[in-house]
Amino acid sequence: MATHKDPGIQPYVSPHESPKEFTPTALIVGLLLAVVFGAANAYLGLKVGMTVSASIPAAVISMAIIRGFLRRDSILENNMVQTIGSAGESLAAGIIFTVPALFLWHFDPGLTRIALIGLTGGLIGVLMMVPLRRFLIIQEHHRLPYPEGTACAEVLLAGEKGGVSAKTVFVGLGVGMFYKFLTGIKLIHSEVDQALPIPQYEKAVVGGDLIPALLGVGYIIGARISAYLLSGAVLGWLVLIPAIHYLGQYVPEAIYPATEPLGQLDHWSIWNYYIRYIGAGAVAFGGIISLIKALPIIINAFQTALGGIKQGFAQSDSLRTDSDMPMIWVIIGTGLIIALIAIAPVFPIGFWGAAMVALFGFFFVTVSSELVGIVGGSSLPVSGMTIATLLFSTIIFKMTGLTGMECMVASLSVGAIICVAASIAGDTSQDLKTGFLVGATPHRQQVGEVIGVIVSALTIGWVLHLLHSTYGFGSKELAAPQATLMKLVVEGIVNGNLPWALVFIGVFIGLVVELLGIPVLPFAVGLYLPIHLSTPIMIGGLVKWVLHRKNDQDDAEETEDLTEKGILYSSGLIAGEGLMGVLIALIAWMQNEQWLGAFNLEFADGWIAHLGAIVGLEAEVTAKLFSVFAFTILTFSLWRIAKSSLNSTET
Repeated sequence: MATHKDPGIQPYVSPHESPKEFTPTALIVGLLLAVVFGAANAYLGLKVGMTVSASIPAAVISMAIIRGFLRRDSILENNMVQTIGSAGESLAAGIIFTVPALFLWHFDPGLTRIALIGLTGGLIGVLMMVPLRRFLIIQEHHRLPYPEGTACAEVLLAGEKGGVSAKTVFVGLGVGMFYKFLTGIKLIHSEVDQALPIPQYEKAVVGGDLIPALLGVGYIIGARISAYLLSGAVLGWLVLIPAIHYLGQYVPEAIYPATEPLGQLDHWSIWNYYIRYIGAGAVAFGGIISLIKALPIIINAFQTALGGIKQGFAQSDSLRTDSDMPMIWVIIGTGLIIALIAIAPVFPIGFWGAAMVALFGFFFVTVSSELVGIVGGSSLPVSGMTIATLLFSTIIFKMTGLTGMECMVASLSVGAIICVAASIAGDTSQDLKTGFLVGATPHRQQVGEVIGVIVSALTIGWVLHLLHSTYGFGSKELAAPQATLMKLVVEGIVNGNLPWALVFIGVFIGLVVELLGIPVLPFAVGLYLPIHLSTPIMIGGLVKWVLHRKNDQDDAEETEDLTEKGILYSSGLIAGEGLMGVLIALIAWMQNEQWLGAFNLEFADGWIAHLGAIVGLEAEVTAKLFSVFAFTILTFSLWRIAKSSLNSTET
């Protein structure tokens, strides 16, 4: 029976029923998934600059464990698992978009600092969203669809009726882990880099990191967004790099920020010294223009949400499905967090920094909680919010007399907390929408989010240190593109040594793209990243496009089914590769050397050389061809699984 605040929606589980929900099983499974998906998304985000939602894979895996193995049939228990589990992915996104900048400054933040950034930002995101729930989730139900939250509810409901199997996610997980293991021992060479042999067009480069995660990302985001990414990469690697090299041949002096003459730089050096700054300018413009374009929605969201906050402070009726976390906990908890930020030595930001966290946190949590209901989590401009925070906080800290590394660390600390808060607030909103549709208890979900945040915050620092010690942030393996962008923004304001001409070139490239009617942010990200990342993403997008075209769904990205097998298999590929990447880093750290790499020199390279001798090719050529063959098989597996899902939908 609906409450007086319910807009006529009958939840699957009646408010008058009290099935199992917050159980030890749900807590343990949820926390395990929070750690796993947090680590996997940390690896993915550091590699390609984006993360994927963990709610649906977590829900599917939960059903496999709780319904399949344990023979329990509570949909609310499964919902609690995905609520706790998805917190790990969201917190990881906020951390890896910002904190690696400290490592790039050779400033080790330490496990305590990382944990406290994640903990304070995450708790702010959860607590400040509590008084918004009744207004955004219930009263505005028909206006705010919350796409991921609604899709996750569909998965849970289909699981109750026997319509969803976790097999697809687990298969993708296994394939992703196995493929990453083969690349770890160099049996498969993931990087296929080839300069174009075009006369008089030197330094033009194509290539691809032929790995499962990028293929899965491409399928999830679709062909249109993948094409925007690739078009930006084409501009950078097939236009700007050859142009800079051609003109640089006639310039004998080095041009800042490079230390060698342009004619002596290879394509990677040109990208590192010049294209990266041009791309950073385009990405910054894209993030800010996204905020400006959403400004009417943001203002309306903030005004209406403020008007609805009073509903959060109103007395709840006796129904289980309308009970929030006690507001006194929210007020005291938020006050203690802000006080901790002001006085804790690990936060070198003092009173002014704590005040900015409170102000920006309240604003961007409110905006994120409503905006994610309209555009979804994938399109939420968290990076734009973070850049705006960094700009204001850095300027304010400089005005208070801070300089150098002290100012940069303080500014980034504020930006990191806000980035985590906005990300967690969006995730909490999606989870509460799922809970609203299936009939969950809001205050139990909110407690579950808090627990997920605490455990994820305590573990994400270990993951970052493992990945940095094994691969190195800023390397080809883990470029940490978002964190590098945040680093450039702060450095440019504090030190004034940013090559602003290159940045403004990127800004005006972004402006041209925007005037052409093309979404600037994905194009700018493609320009900022190496082309080797955009190519396999485009392949995944093409697989989806061709399949949907064959099924007469010309506008598939606009009406995509987040529960179809292709999405679930792709999510498994991403999680599997990320998890194996972290495991390899752990093994390397425990041995204090990459013994896995030593093993492959004797086995994998010898096997490749032997195969090359049989077919009459050099070992390097054989390795690349074998890698392309393995990736082709992987792509075919995605095709078959996704096609089977679409065929079953037709019938």
